Amino acid sequence: MSFSPYRPERPAPEESLARARAVLARLDERRSVREFSSDPVPRELIELAIQAASTAPSGAHMQPWTFVAVSAPELKAKIRAAAEAEEKESYERRMSEEWRQALAPLGTDWQKPYLEVVPWIVVLFAQRYAPLPEGGRRKHYYVTESCGIAAGLFIAALHEVGLATLTHTPSPMRFLSELLERPAHETPLILFPIGYPSAEAEVPDLARKTLEQVSVWHE
Repeated sequence: MSFSPYRPERPAPEESLARARAVLARLDERRSVREFSSDPVPRELIELAIQAASTAPSGAHMQPWTFVAVSAPELKAKIRAAAEAEEKESYERRMSEEWRQALAPLGTDWQKPYLEVVPWIVVLFAQRYAPLPEGGRRKHYYVTESCGIAAGLFIAALHEVGLATLTHTPSPMRFLSELLERPAHETPLILFPIGYPSAEAEVPDLARKTLEQVSVWHE
């Protein structure tokens, strides 16, 4: 691998602080949305968000992710039906009472009508290894961590362009591998419904943890 000079801009401290505060303010506006508009979203916005996500660092630079984007109505309907079947089973039989109580304030249930309303569904698949053309496989490292970072950048990129999403993780998710015809080395990780919030969209009035609650300092 060749190397090239890296000389990024180094803003003055005051400018850095201004930028940091602006980033925090912008990201603090982000919310998970379950009420979407059916208004179309240009494919290029999704493409650019995927490319932004793919700037994430990854173990040994293996970039162990595949983003599968779906806009076909019939396929979205199949995804909804399969996701609701798994979610209904989870809500009625798999979830503990403690889990159900934790979800109760959010008002969620097994029904996911937004999966057919949104113009796009994007599923993030984690690549556990890469098949080699000559046979065999190349192991990927820190796959879950790498894909988690990419997912975070993807969410941030969508928010920056005014799109809303939700991290939907129906369990188990094998149906996504089957419906989207993904190879054996890929495992579905997160399903993102993507679109603009509906005109009537509401989100829970939540408070995020304070800096003191999420950080420890040794100075």
